[in-house]
Amino acid sequence: MTPTLRAAILGTGAVAHLHAEALADIAGVNVIASADPSDERVRDFNARHGIPAGYGTLEELLAEEAVDVVHICTPPAGHAQQTAAAFDAGAHVIAEKPPALSLAEVDAMQAAAAAADRQLAVVFQQRTGTAATHIRNLLQSGELGRPLTAVCHTHWYRGAEYFDVPWRGTWESEGGGTTLSHGIHQIDLLSYLLGEWSSASGQLFRLDRDVETEDTSCGVVVFERGTVASVMTTVLAPRESSLIRIDTEHATIELEHLYGHHHASWKLTPARHVTSERVASWALPEVEVPSGHDALLSEVYSSLFAGGEVPPVAADPARAIEIVAALYASAGRGRPVTRTELAEPDFRGSMRVPVRDLRPGQ
Repeated sequence: MTPTLRAAILGTGAVAHLHAEALADIAGVNVIASADPSDERVRDFNARHGIPAGYGTLEELLAEEAVDVVHICTPPAGHAQQTAAAFDAGAHVIAEKPPALSLAEVDAMQAAAAAADRQLAVVFQQRTGTAATHIRNLLQSGELGRPLTAVCHTHWYRGAEYFDVPWRGTWESEGGGTTLSHGIHQIDLLSYLLGEWSSASGQLFRLDRDVETEDTSCGVVVFERGTVASVMTTVLAPRESSLIRIDTEHATIELEHLYGHHHASWKLTPARHVTSERVASWALPEVEVPSGHDALLSEVYSSLFAGGEVPPVAADPARAIEIVAALYASAGRGRPVTRTELAEPDFRGSMRVPVRDLRPGQ
């Protein structure tokens, strides 16, 4: 018999629908409840996805329902407390990015998972898909040679109305600006491909939007293997694009997409000295799985059904937010920040730093 895991979804905004749709296709998962402060949103969400029970808070849900997995699809300010409550109830947690507002909160979430002997998975869905797995394997095996330089650009567009939502664009409730909320996806994928980082330097700018945080940032991240990466994030780009480029000793890897990638989004260009036979061995798998919540949640639940650890596509929840925190800390201190010193308590709290305001008249 197929085992059953009972899931609940906290928050019923846009991303929650992606979770519910993905779970509907996973055998053995039964979504039994959702929770949101808005009764109307809960009713509409449950009706759309066939979910039987709805609650106003996570506490009410956990008091009434026996839940195996809680999906946290709420703004990041509540993630640490909500995760702790789910673990106390004996549930695993799958949380949307960013995992929390600070490294200290991520530390607490991981400690709570360990104490409860439960799993914590964070949704960085850009890691998923057969193309990303294949490229990562080529890089880790050394087949493409040493990665030398990289570009990681998130050029998205968010108009002024996007920031009318009260919790957006503030340090207190969003934890950071576009680097944390948007660029973190591509930063995470870059670090998933290249491994651990060693230092970062960054600058933050407010060029147009009326927010506390940055609407544009740029920086340099150096990885442990010596790869130097240019990282830029903005929400001011009319032509939206998510771009990663990695130049290795033997090839150039290019990925351009927006919110999700498939095989056609990737391009491998060999160096002049590489033979055609070797290039042929780099071909992407014939069977294609695109990136997305479907792929990520399928892998996570396969591990949960087997009683195993979180798979690589959802593990290492702190790595990307560490890089973001280092970029912010560097902008505030005016110097590069190393991964080693990021372990110090002064770097693990709020990421709030001054932002250079270049708007006319400011």
